[in-house]
Amino acid sequence: MDYLPLVLSILPFLVFIFLLFRKKTTLLLASSITLGLYTILAIFYWQIQPLALYISYSKGILLALDIFIIIFGAIFFLELLKDLKIIKNISYYLSGLSSDYRVQVIIIAWFFEAFLEGTAGFGTPAAIAIPLLIGIGLTPMRALIVGLLGNSVAGIFGATGTPIKVGFAGLSVANVPIIASIFNFVGILIPIFMLWFITKDRVNRKREFLEAMPCALLFGFLFLIPSYLGAKFLGQEFPTILGSMVGLILSTVFIKLKILTPRNNLSLIKEDNIQEETKEKMSALKSFLPYLILVIFLVIAKILIGSVSIPLNLGFETSFNLFNPGFVFIIVTILVSFFWRSQKKKLFNFSKVAFRGSIVPFFGIATILAVVQIMINTGYNSSQLPSVISLISKFFEGNILPVVAPLAGAFGSFLTGSVTTSNVMFGALFNSASLASGLNGEAILSLLIVGAGLGGIMGLADILTAEAVIGLKNKEIYVVKTAILPCLLCLFILILISLKIFQII
Repeated sequence: MDYLPLVLSILPFLVFIFLLFRKKTTLLLASSITLGLYTILAIFYWQIQPLALYISYSKGILLALDIFIIIFGAIFFLELLKDLKIIKNISYYLSGLSSDYRVQVIIIAWFFEAFLEGTAGFGTPAAIAIPLLIGIGLTPMRALIVGLLGNSVAGIFGATGTPIKVGFAGLSVANVPIIASIFNFVGILIPIFMLWFITKDRVNRKREFLEAMPCALLFGFLFLIPSYLGAKFLGQEFPTILGSMVGLILSTVFIKLKILTPRNNLSLIKEDNIQEETKEKMSALKSFLPYLILVIFLVIAKILIGSVSIPLNLGFETSFNLFNPGFVFIIVTILVSFFWRSQKKKLFNFSKVAFRGSIVPFFGIATILAVVQIMINTGYNSSQLPSVISLISKFFEGNILPVVAPLAGAFGSFLTGSVTTSNVMFGALFNSASLASGLNGEAILSLLIVGAGLGGIMGLADILTAEAVIGLKNKEIYVVKTAILPCLLCLFILILISLKIFQII
């Protein structure tokens, strides 16, 4: 048997991992080198048809353009909010819901961070939430780990469904949102891990942990149940947004009624140490108004133009979907600037920051997407060889697929810090393997994306971003070693559930 095609199929991918993880190069450099290697192999070994190679590059650029618009809009929106100090005011109201540090932490790292993930995503939630956690008394390292825990289950739907919409572009994913939201219930453990980390090394650790454990479980369900209903009835754009908003509202009711909340209110900072700047500067309505407008516009846009696309002929038939959350972010940012007239003159500066923040991810995603498209399209060749994706997928065919899918998703998210990128890397491969194995492809893709969400707990890119925000350096290995336990435990439970569902055990 000739193993050379298989070896050459895997080699560029191994180079990608080596450059990214061992040499610690940037994602853009690693993906560019990988794209170059696959292009050379596609031309000279697979003898790919020129049109297939052109289509691969074109689709990579077009799909990345979708992400570029989302990232640009999200940063544009967040720059306005930061300038208006709306994030600081929102944190004031959120922390004011309870004086107990355990409840405050879960509200910020579970609900608020999930809301930021659903509306903005792309690494911004942890970066915004971690300074807030430090503000209520957590040490920077503990705040970093808790913030990363919050950057997990919400990531499977990301910024308005981007991980599915872009990460699984071209695949059959009609039922992926609902299946993934069911598998995502393994995330009920995340608030408990948050509680465990923040009570660690406390004098009365056991009592403080057990006293707040019912509250942590309650808050877990208050997010996951509305998230499931959002996936079932509204689609992939709204589970995280709905779960965080409904969960926060319901949790407020439970806190006010003192149902399942800790009996003793414990604070990590003294009341007289609260700085003057944390006092109310803006009404609650005005603070939350930009996000309220954003959600309303997202819903309206989804209803009116959710299925509207513009056909394009670029030498091949494709289309451009008009419903892109990035456009909504941009429109809402401009609209909100009219409420604060002083902000209109700053919009250009915000746009420059947004462009600088989105252009590098655009090229990085474009190269990875082009790599994936080449892997798929190498089947259109003059050499009579199977496509790269067909050769690699044979490795994962059979009963081992439900085990490998969550682990691969977590590994991809760990390396790149992005559920979307992990899906781009592995989606087509596992879809092909599931079809060859006679397994439900949408269930396998759901396992892949939930695994990727859990891998976000120790995503290297997110760790580096958060470290930069709070001033920590070279703590990546420690953070990964600390965060790997909750990640692996959740993955283990997810795999056991998947094996039972597929009736392999």
